[in-house]
Amino acid sequence: MESTFKAVTHKPGIIIWRIEKMELVQIPEKSYGNFFEGDCYILLSTQKLNCGLSYDIHFWIGSQSSQDEQGAAAIYTTQLDEFLGFSPVQHREFQHHESDAFRGYFKQGIIHKKGGVASGMRHVETNAYDVKRLLHVKGKKRVTATEVEMSWNSFNLGDVFLLDIGKMIVQWNGPKCNKQEKLKGMLLAKDIRDKERGGRAEIRVVEGEAESNSPQNMEILNGILGERTSSLTDGPPDEIADQEQKSKVILYHVSDDSGDMKVTEVASRRLVQDLLNHNDCYILDQGGTKIFVWKGKKANKAERQAAMSRALEFIKAKNYPITTNVETVNDGAESALFKQLFQRWTVKDQTQGLGKGYTRGKVAHITQEKFDATLMHGMPEVAAQERMVDDGTGDVQVWRIENLELVPVDPQWYGYFYGGDCYLILYTYLVHNKKSFLLYIWQGRHATQDELAASAIQAVDLDQKYSGAPVQVRITMGKEPRHFMAMFSGKMVIFEGGTSRQGLSEPEPPIRLFQVHGSDYFNTKAIEIPALATSLNSNDVFLLKSQSGIYLWCGKGSHGDERAMAKQVSSVIDQEASVEIIAEGQEPIEFWELLGGKAPYASTKRLQQMVADHQPRLFECSNKTGRFIVTEVTQFTQDDLSEDDVMLLDTWDQVFLWIGKDANEVERKEAVVTSQEYLRTHPGDRDPETPIMLIKQGFEPPTFTGFFVAWDASKWSGGKSYEDLKKELGNDLSPVTITADENCEKSKKIYQYFPLDDLVNKNATELPEGVEPTEKEKHLSDSDFSIVFGMSKDEFETLPQWKKLNMKKEKGMF
Repeated sequence: MESTFKAVTHKPGIIIWRIEKMELVQIPEKSYGNFFEGDCYILLSTQKLNCGLSYDIHFWIGSQSSQDEQGAAAIYTTQLDEFLGFSPVQHREFQHHESDAFRGYFKQGIIHKKGGVASGMRHVETNAYDVKRLLHVKGKKRVTATEVEMSWNSFNLGDVFLLDIGKMIVQWNGPKCNKQEKLKGMLLAKDIRDKERGGRAEIRVVEGEAESNSPQNMEILNGILGERTSSLTDGPPDEIADQEQKSKVILYHVSDDSGDMKVTEVASRRLVQDLLNHNDCYILDQGGTKIFVWKGKKANKAERQAAMSRALEFIKAKNYPITTNVETVNDGAESALFKQLFQRWTVKDQTQGLGKGYTRGKVAHITQEKFDATLMHGMPEVAAQERMVDDGTGDVQVWRIENLELVPVDPQWYGYFYGGDCYLILYTYLVHNKKSFLLYIWQGRHATQDELAASAIQAVDLDQKYSGAPVQVRITMGKEPRHFMAMFSGKMVIFEGGTSRQGLSEPEPPIRLFQVHGSDYFNTKAIEIPALATSLNSNDVFLLKSQSGIYLWCGKGSHGDERAMAKQVSSVIDQEASVEIIAEGQEPIEFWELLGGKAPYASTKRLQQMVADHQPRLFECSNKTGRFIVTEVTQFTQDDLSEDDVMLLDTWDQVFLWIGKDANEVERKEAVVTSQEYLRTHPGDRDPETPIMLIKQGFEPPTFTGFFVAWDASKWSGGKSYEDLKKELGNDLSPVTITADENCEKSKKIYQYFPLDDLVNKNATELPEGVEPTEKEKHLSDSDFSIVFGMSKDEFETLPQWKKLNMKKEKGMF
């Protein structure tokens, strides 16, 4: 097994093998993204996480591959899983039905090619020019291109097509394509030119709605495809499952004690983690769109190894298509996709609270990293992790909705929130001497529908007053995010009902009970709860207010910081009242009398609060067809935020809705409805009151940008659009001249790759056979080249010769 998987180096990145004559053969990096329909492939993805490495194994099945090849791919997948200690997530991928995760590895797109190893098709470094094919390109974010019949009959009005004839690639854009689809088609054409033709191919573009503007290019198309004799149609609609279908999750227990597979339904929709027993295996059916197999860590080896075959038997029994995507996950190494199908997913030894939690020995010993607000803008990833744009010391303005209008709140009452009211809070802070804004919309639990609607309308008006710069955050009472609490420096009180309006205040109840949450100025609030003994909890601190004063009750599980913050908040509730601190178990008789008598309450000591373990996920949302469609964009980067899109970033405890500057008006107006629909239809049965942040392009706070690697604030002004790329190709009407390249033979030279250790700091006599001392860098794989030089091969080639030479000397490559 060691020799079979010798390419596995445990470095982040992907490795791809093809099944050739039942053997596993690694394919070169320059062929990544190209898949022959007659073959089967195995892809290993290695990602670096905070806690170590995570692995995903995908085995891809071509639509024309043989049963023997499919069987070999399944066996090698099982062996690779065992080689990596049974920790990888396994995925079964079928041509044309690849998962979002699989497509995410190939930013420029996937190309499905005809033929396979049996018909002599090879993966080579640089293609010859005797190519003649028509590629049908589909998709907006992660495109797939499939070889189709060389005929106008293959075309339709809604997609992009590439006619590739070796020394020229002609891109034909359907009249009903959008800018994003055209851009992705062009990037794919450039990728083919650069990777397969060594940059020596010409790209031409024909706009389908204006073919007469490109007579030369149409002449090429008609010369290859023949004259078009009939009008084109819209083409078949994409077969995409809507969110309602994906939300229908059912968990089944799988056993084969009797030798036959027995599947028993365990639960549906509202799934909880405790349903999974470590001794067993389970199948989770996501509305027939995807099948998951969960393998308990204590299940026997035979059961674990049979997981994939069990899933295929299940698909057959359910009469689902053979192309149904399957993912097998291991107990303790579950994928983000799997975890999000459960109401709550927690991981042992994670703590909730300020900063990161570190465990030393047993659970009770937990230390917390102190929160440092100065890091927020210099390190946006910290801002994202802490959910804080700064420390909350910026400028705060508060308005209350009164008679459907905005009425300013007196600053002395900032931090007081009543359940019968709605408030708008505008927070202004400086980033590099430039003003930035957060606009919070706080909605009381007992506010009227008119007031709720008015708060949304007034937020739009206030947003427009500041030229669309504020990030809007909708908050439901009791769901306040950390930064919101930080604005009031530990002096925030939420009253269950009533209003702060002049003349409408109801008489204050003689007895009130408040539960205090928080341990410092950034995360503290007091929430009014029913004044009953059953409301108490041994893990928290409570304030019991009566006409005679305030009791500060400390549960056995509370700590000093919580008690100190409770004392501060007591002065906000009543500045003049005397405060008496009492410990749980030492209560005077009057305390219980005020609460209506002693009664049982939650008293189990909570040593450690478990927190949800969910990775951020980016989605493209659409309801243009009348069905709510959510498409995940995996391996996401800033480039996936297109200017004409509305994108949703889900970090579980909050949802960001990013609105591109060219998004259509309907999508803009329905943005919040879209995010609420997303939460409503989420298979994990999400809290509908999850905070929603509305962000407009160009005004992204660090709490958002921190979820993207290497965010570029100048991208929107410096990024290249489809029109920019098209201009770079030159004039569509210029004569077509394809000249033979006198250096053609040189361009076809293939350089064998060698490990870094064989090339770095080696003199001529120590180098592998065939390696020229002056061309050592050409024998590095793309990933090793990036490690050595910190840039891609294409970027390196753009440097001046002297600079390349100096870099090679500096890196031990000369």
